[in-house]
Amino acid sequence: QLQLVESGGGLVQPGGSLTLSCAVSGHTLYWYQIGWFRQAPGKEREGVSCISRAGGDTKYADSAKDRFTISRDNAKNTVYLQMNNLQPEDTAVYYCAADRATDCSFVTVGYAYWGQGTQVTVSS
Repeated sequence: QLQLVESGGGLVQPGGSLTLSCAVSGHTLYWYQIGWFRQAPGKEREGVSCISRAGGDTKYADSAKDRFTISRDNAKNTVYLQMNNLQPEDTAVYYCAADRATDCSFVTVGYAYWGQGTQVTVSS
């Protein structure tokens, strides 16, 4: 079965940066578009960014636009989320998920496979 494992989370000060990785196994990454989602305490899960199969189509939440960058390396079966200028409101558990659609989407029901999440904490 397709498996996704997130890594790269941690504690960072406001204004700092982190790069999250999503390692995919069990199937070739090429066949899946990948989304990054996050869930903060007391809040609903929200889409952060997504990337299409070939990487040509990307999408960002308004809160992430101009600060976060999503990329993928199909040869390494890995998707990345570069996060810059992190702020306390970015604190959440970040999840990657796979969808076998052609284009990326923030509709969570379309994602059949999810990772366990990695904690990102932004605090002074």
